[in-house]
Amino acid sequence: MNQAKWRSPVALLTLMSIAMPIAFNTWNALLNNFVVERAAFTGLEIGILQSLREVPGFIAFTTVFVLLLIKEQTFAVFSLALLGAGVAATGFFPTPYGLYFTTVIMSLGFHYFEAVKQSLSLQWLSREEAPQVLGKLISVAAITSLVVYGVLWVLLEIFKLDYVWNFVIAGSVCVALAVVMWLGFPHFPSKTPQHGHLVIRKRYWLYYALIFFSGARRQIFMVFAAFLMVEKFGYSAAQLTLLFLINYAFNWLFAEKIGVLISRIGERNALTIEYAGLVIIFTAYAFVENAYLAAGLYVVDHMFFALYIAMTTYFQKIADPADMASSAGVSFTINHIAAVVIPAALGLVWVASSAAVFIVGTAFAACSLVLAQNVPNRPAPGNEVRLGKVPLLKGAT
Repeated sequence: MNQAKWRSPVALLTLMSIAMPIAFNTWNALLNNFVVERAAFTGLEIGILQSLREVPGFIAFTTVFVLLLIKEQTFAVFSLALLGAGVAATGFFPTPYGLYFTTVIMSLGFHYFEAVKQSLSLQWLSREEAPQVLGKLISVAAITSLVVYGVLWVLLEIFKLDYVWNFVIAGSVCVALAVVMWLGFPHFPSKTPQHGHLVIRKRYWLYYALIFFSGARRQIFMVFAAFLMVEKFGYSAAQLTLLFLINYAFNWLFAEKIGVLISRIGERNALTIEYAGLVIIFTAYAFVENAYLAAGLYVVDHMFFALYIAMTTYFQKIADPADMASSAGVSFTINHIAAVVIPAALGLVWVASSAAVFIVGTAFAACSLVLAQNVPNRPAPGNEVRLGKVPLLKGAT
């Protein structure tokens, strides 16, 4: 009984939610200081690196073709191993081109994994349990991140361990956990056979639009908010790690509760809260001059991430169950259309004005806020939007 429970789909998703942040969050926490200290990066080089990082997300639609060759669960595990390998190699290549290369390897694993994990989650979880379980998985990832950042702080501050070995340790642990998932879990079949071709439906247009602006907006936070801390306010790697610790403490404590809240107030209200808050935060980023206030904005900004669950559950409610695998790849590609261009383009803007970069983020958040008002109270096939409905084809769900 206990063994069967341990070898369940939710247990596998939980283990995946542990492995990914061990590798990716270590890479993310150390990257800005590593590239500045060891490779003399400016805003231009970090913009190029982050644009290259998003190219695998842009081609995530190819997931559906890979799944013609290997099973979805197997692909998720392989992608995790690739993520770990890329992170482990990062410290050995402290040059612009070396970092571009290891970043693309790491990112291939990360983006394919995230696309497939989303698909598997929506296939394995019922619509009723999805918000709370997805929130619980975020909490699991958050407490893992707390441990990761705590260990990183000790290794950096107490043991003075070089960047190289921090990258190696985190990447190797991720690869090892991927091996455990491959050997220790059976293959879990999908409740609904998935389409083996790309699926783009007109009636999903609002979801696609929300995904597009989400990708554009989140890039500004992921790339330039942390870089602001290092370049403008002189935060060290250890100080950034403490900020990340605070961020994930909030996620650990509140992500599952946020999932429950979304079930109660509905997707439109949850997305409205998220986007209205982000309009204020990005505007404040543009004009902040105090290091402590900037840190506070960074923490509050990160707190809104858990509300992203609302977009996932909105899609689960309006989508054909057979579309999940294909649509996960397509949505990741749409999410990264702007993400491929924005870091490099705004890297050039950054050289002239960092404030202008965050004002662009305000504009993206405002567009998302307007779009969110079109989410219906009870999303369902045939009731995808309040305005601009596309007729549901006969025989479709």
